[in-house]
Amino acid sequence: MKLTRNLPQFLIFGFLIVMGCFVMVACQKPAVEIVHESKEPIKIEQAKPDFNQICQNLKQDMLAMNAQRTTLALEQVNQDIRMCLPQMQFDEQISLMKLSEKMYQQFLQINRTASQQLAFESYVLDQDIYPTIQQTQFEKLNIRDQYLLRHKGQAYVELVELSSGNNRAHPNIQMAYRRSPQYLAKVFAPYLPEAERIFIENLAVQNSEPLFKDNKLNIEAEETAHRAKFWQDYVQNYPNSRYIADARFLKNAYSSLLFLGVENPQNSTSTEHTNEIGLSHEVIIDRLVHSNEGELSVKAQKFEQFEQMSPEQRLQKIQIASKEHIKLENNPQLLARSQLNQYLNLSPIDFNHLKRDCFSDAVCS
Repeated sequence: MKLTRNLPQFLIFGFLIVMGCFVMVACQKPAVEIVHESKEPIKIEQAKPDFNQICQNLKQDMLAMNAQRTTLALEQVNQDIRMCLPQMQFDEQISLMKLSEKMYQQFLQINRTASQQLAFESYVLDQDIYPTIQQTQFEKLNIRDQYLLRHKGQAYVELVELSSGNNRAHPNIQMAYRRSPQYLAKVFAPYLPEAERIFIENLAVQNSEPLFKDNKLNIEAEETAHRAKFWQDYVQNYPNSRYIADARFLKNAYSSLLFLGVENPQNSTSTEHTNEIGLSHEVIIDRLVHSNEGELSVKAQKFEQFEQMSPEQRLQKIQIASKEHIKLENNPQLLARSQLNQYLNLSPIDFNHLKRDCFSDAVCS
């Protein structure tokens, strides 16, 4: 039989196939294990600022601020002030506040020639009228003026209009840089006790615009009364405030402006004693007579009584110093003004010669 005869060959052939399979399996390369790299970003540790060192160097940094520095550098110091104030005692905060005034004085100091001064005032005043003013006019300015005008509004630096008679091109106007009253309200006030915070925040708003302009009161009668009432309430609510003396002065100042106005006004009523106040003031005073605004309403009532007195009755009821009477007896208007001051218990104020300025910044100086 053929199968029996070929059996040995068949077995050999099968053996060879099996051995070949073993050889192929043995020769295969082992599987390579794939390692996935982490995709997490490499963290670089940044050096943390040394707050204690910053606060220790703060006064030195403030004194180093001068007219060669930038508004960016000034704002960085202001940021350091904000950071350090919460760590300070009240007296230290007040000391730093005073130092900040010197810092801004140094920063805003400009030494102009006479021609540069004239060019500066002409430029900033004419720019409002002619906004497309030529670049050649700008180039006539002091280099520091050019820088500050470009960065006006930064780091609480602003340009304000002052009354003056020295500018020939604009006889009654003088322009100057100043630190905005909002500086103390935003940088210092949030970290002060309530009484001082309220004083600064409110005075900053009141002094955002000049009180007088062209020798006239620059606020309406209603605002004058509002300020008189505010300072009346402040004196009553915060008798232990660091600024209590200034608050009393402001209370007296705005009460005087309400009831007596300013001397030599352009528009006034024709009554004998009140030619310094306008009709709008009399309307507000009449409203106060019929309201309950405490001391301010009492003064309004006495003002009304004064108006109804004859000159003879005033002489009998209101005692003024004999020297004062002799000095004013030939000037009925000034005599009536002095009598009214006395009758309303107001201290006379010469706004042209103030010993203490409470109308420019958020604190008096």
